[in-house]
Formats: sequence, C-alpha cells, structure tokens
Amino acid sequence: MQELKRIEQDVVGRIAQAQSTAELNALRSDIMGKRGPVAQALKGLGKLDADARRSAGEAINAVKAALGAAFTEAEGRFAAQDAEAAAQKASVDVTLPGRRTISGAPHPLRLVEARVLEVLGTLGFRLAQGPLVEHEWYNFEALNISEEHPARDMQDTFFVADQLVLRTHTSNVQVRTMTAKTPPVRIVAPGMVFRNDPVDATHSPAFHQLEALWIDERVTFADLKGVLRTVLMHLFGADAAPRFRPSYFPFTEPSAEIDVSCVACSGPSRSTCRVCKGTGWVEILGAGMVDPNVLAAVGYDPERVQGFAFGMGLERIAMLSYGIDDIRLLYENDQRFLDQFAPRGGLKRAKER
Repeated sequence: MQELKRIEQDVVGRIAQAQSTAELNALRSDIMGKRGPVAQALKGLGKLDADARRSAGEAINAVKAALGAAFTEAEGRFAAQDAEAAAQKASVDVTLPGRRTISGAPHPLRLVEARVLEVLGTLGFRLAQGPLVEHEWYNFEALNISEEHPARDMQDTFFVADQLVLRTHTSNVQVRTMTAKTPPVRIVAPGMVFRNDPVDATHSPAFHQLEALWIDERVTFADLKGVLRTVLMHLFGADAAPRFRPSYFPFTEPSAEIDVSCVACSGPSRSTCRVCKGTGWVEILGAGMVDPNVLAAVGYDPERVQGFAFGMGLERIAMLSYGIDDIRLLYENDQRFLDQFAPRGGLKRAKER
C-alpha cells in the first residue's frame, strides 16, 4: 500500500507535467492498464484475509479514484488548449490586405458565337447540333461532293475508319436536320470541325464553324442577302457593308463569297493595312442557294422548296473583331491573353491592340 501511495504521488506529478493529449493517454495506459500497478494491486487482494482485503480494497479504490480525477482534470485542460488553438487558427486578421478574387473571362470564340447566335435567334433560327465523327454520306455525298472531289482526298480529311471521318464542316448538321424534319427548316449549327491543315498563324487542324440553313417554299437569294447584312452589321457595325462575289461550292448554286469592308482601315487608299492588304475588303464567309441535288438527296422536292445556307469560321471573325494576329493564341489558354476579354473593358483594349 505504501508503494501504491508512492506511485500515486509520482503519477499525479507526471500528469501535471504532461505536454499533450497523446502523452497523457500513454501515461494512462501504463498506470491504469491491465499490466499497470493499480491492476496488479487489485489482483493481489486474493492473497489477503477478509479484514485485510476490505481495507486494502478501499485504499486501492481511493488511489484509483484520485488518479482518475487527475487524468480527467488534465484532459479538460488539454481540450481547452486545443479549442483555443483552433479558434486562433480560424480567426481572421482584419489588418491584413484583402485577397483579390480571380474571376474567369469568356473566351473570344464563345463571345463571337454568342453574338451570331443572338442575332440569328431574333431572325427565327434555332440551334442544332450533330456528331463530330460522321459518315461520309452526311459529310460529303449528300452535300453533292462526289468521290472525285478534292475534299475527299486524305490530305484534307481525317479518316477515322472506313466511311467514317472527322467532320470537315458543320454542314453535316444541315443534312441530318433535313433528313429528320420536313420543311420549313431554319437552323444555325455551330461547332468544331477538322481538316488536315498545318499549324501556323492562320491555320489549325481543329477549328470552329457556324453554319445557317433556311429551307421553305419561297426563300430567295434576297432573303440570304438580308440575313447576312443583318448579321455582319451586328458583328462589325453599321459601316461594315458586305460585298457579294460569285464563287463555287458543290452544295450551293448560285454561290457567293461575302466580303466585308475592312474593319482596320478606311478603304483601299491605305495600301499598308495588314488586314485587307490595301484592298479595303476582307473575306468573311461563303454562302449560296442550296443546290437542288442536295434537296433531292435528303428527300425534299426541289420543285416545291428551296433555301439558302451560309457558313463562317469563328476564329476568323474573332481575329478580325479583336485584332488577334495569331490563331494559336485562341487555343493556348494563356491567362494573360484571356484576361483581356474579362467584362471590365477587356474587349475594348483587345480591339484597340
């Protein structure tokens, strides 16, 4: 019993000197565990007579209770310390400078796409989408592009498998829409397209197009001109007058290339203009009346319905609109570049550059 008293005094002192909850738990295990002095003393009670066992048991329980109280008090002390430390760690120092919130910015391609979709939406065009991997029939044959056409050559098109290609234009969406829907049809189809072009300042093997299609009984070339004038004025301003030049596309007849007056100079007198090379005009898109062969391929009656289609490259529109001189800037995800298009006036700064 004297030894047990001595252990009690020693352990109480060690409890008071403990520096952490882990140290306290280790001490509790040594003293109060199955192999500790308290448990050993209780095991020895069986060797005593009845009177001695009673008095020894009371003394052992008193020591056990004293040690338990000491451990409980120490646990409360450490809990208070841990709570205080957590509160200090979570506290806010109001004297520190504020943290700047970094917000994202819309990508210039998405800005251009949204502007075109907005104006075409007001004209009744509805969004349509299609697959990136397409069957040759939807990508070529239904669009009056024969097997001998240069666009079918491997040097221009990525072939995934037999008769499967990465779409070279979003015209496949036009075909899929017409095969699934009877006229009238009025859709706009934006999306990524793929061509086997080398990467340089103006070309990329993956880029973005936006095409529109309007099929009905009385749609004319005059409707096409009116829609394009509205779209181009919305993109480049009221002074950006379009010019129509005869051209050729296998899926439209008649076909036209559409130019817009140069957004960087006042006309052909400035021969040093890097955008129009002094001509005063910049090629923007291709358009035309849908070829009767295309209408027949999708099951329409060319004698009853007609319509037009046009398509533009979003990268080209973005580069002209915002003064971007290298197409690769649109794909590098450089935060310094994209930050210019943040809502705080970045569009104006980018265009001025």
